[in-house]
Amino acid sequence: MSPLGPVELEILRNGLTAAAAEMDVTVWRTSRSTVVRELLDYSTAIFDRDGYNVAQSARIPQHLNSMSAGLLSVVRDHLSLDLWEEGDVVVTNDPYCGGQHMPDILAFRPVFVDGARIAIVGTLCHHLDMGGMAAGSYAATATEVFQEGLRIPPLKLYKRGALNEDLLAMMRQNVRQPEILWGDLQAQMASLAVGVANLQKLAARFGGATIVQACAQMLDGSERAMRAMIGRIPDGRYEFEDFLDDDGIEDRPIRIHAAITVRGEEMLVDLSGCGDQALGPVNATLASSASAVSYAVMAVADEPIPANAGCYRPITVEAREGSIVHARHPAPVANRIAATHRLATTLLGALHQAVPGRVPAAYYGVSYVCSFQALREDGSRGVLVEIEVGGSGGHPEQDGLHAFTSGMHNNSNIPVEMIESELPLIITRYALLPGTGGAGRHRGGLGLVREWRVDCPAAVFTANGERFKFRPYGLDGGEPGSTGRLTLLRDGETRLLGSKVNNLRLQRGDVIRLETSGGGGFGPPDARPEAQQARDRALGYVV
Repeated sequence: MSPLGPVELEILRNGLTAAAAEMDVTVWRTSRSTVVRELLDYSTAIFDRDGYNVAQSARIPQHLNSMSAGLLSVVRDHLSLDLWEEGDVVVTNDPYCGGQHMPDILAFRPVFVDGARIAIVGTLCHHLDMGGMAAGSYAATATEVFQEGLRIPPLKLYKRGALNEDLLAMMRQNVRQPEILWGDLQAQMASLAVGVANLQKLAARFGGATIVQACAQMLDGSERAMRAMIGRIPDGRYEFEDFLDDDGIEDRPIRIHAAITVRGEEMLVDLSGCGDQALGPVNATLASSASAVSYAVMAVADEPIPANAGCYRPITVEAREGSIVHARHPAPVANRIAATHRLATTLLGALHQAVPGRVPAAYYGVSYVCSFQALREDGSRGVLVEIEVGGSGGHPEQDGLHAFTSGMHNNSNIPVEMIESELPLIITRYALLPGTGGAGRHRGGLGLVREWRVDCPAAVFTANGERFKFRPYGLDGGEPGSTGRLTLLRDGETRLLGSKVNNLRLQRGDVIRLETSGGGGFGPPDARPEAQQARDRALGYVV
């Protein structure tokens, strides 16, 4: 079969991307939990018939860059594609079987045309709760993955279109809000059905074999574009390091180090200098860490590159098994985003040395995960998972953005009204936090403050934060952003909390206050024009 022409190939590329986008909208419109419907913590993608990502929606970089690795792990080590049939849906959330961490359920469905598999569609949703020792499955003091919630190995939730009732019953029995779980799972199933229908429509128009060929050409095209982009980066070795505060159990910093070697059109990313895996749940599997590498390299591209698995081919990642970025089973990984956020900013710090005009100072670099289990008067319970953000870093050409989802994130916020209508929690303050952005010729964006007041007899609070000790770095003479802070206000007294808190018992009237980091500044502060400094003071951006 001769290669597809550029026009036909572009039509199919946009058709597959549109299919992923329609899957995205389907999840959004049909999901039940606030973490999916409002926070938008989910992703959708299209894969070729062998499991390589060829098109995706505009959702979470942490998800999208790792979904293909997850699917390939499933089919290589657990459930061969030869065993997948029309109407099957394979699910898993096991971090050591292709997943990310327990709240994230991956769901994949093959697409068949005339009896032949031509593609696979996939969704990843962050579910409100998957059991374990803390609500939201974010146990901040877990020391083994077994403590973090229900682990689902790669299994068929649907077989030839028939629901596996036993598997669903087992899942529902082990989570705090089973109806919410099932509702969000149904949203994933609806999304997969939309993806299958759209790909079959494309196949009816162009032919199944043409879809298969288009996927292969798309992967090859992205590989060529990535090789050309890397080829425009000066050859050399670029190193940078940063640190995690701690793992929530042992009070010691954890080193994140990256050495990037560019040679011609290929890149080697050596992570062997990273610290050993931690006792607490800030570890990341290699698939999670590789997604941070892919994000950082794509972020410094000097021209658009279609995002798919072909982009990753010229990039080799080396990491030491048993390290914080290549955790060995059964290390806990609930807060794996702590390591991958820090890895992303470390990689960008290294790439700044190679392409200084493209890289901003460090963004806040942490998912501020705050989980509440509210205990109502009637004995019922409700779970809230919030993921807050901070300021982005100053850029060579502009100031950082305030309280803006950056880096590995692409979340929204949960509206105050939605929380207060569903749970006995009151948001008493939600605002930008002056003085938190790093000074510079282009200053860093501001962090935020958010307060939750308990309005029921009792609640249980868990937090997985970071950047309470090591500030987001500035670049080219810019100053670092602020650190974060977490506080309990009770009966007129203030108590400082650590960045990681597990199952703190709260009572009616207690207030939890979170203050997030600002971004680092870019360039020397004395180079900032006086007019802009005056505007900063007038708007209250500086204190």
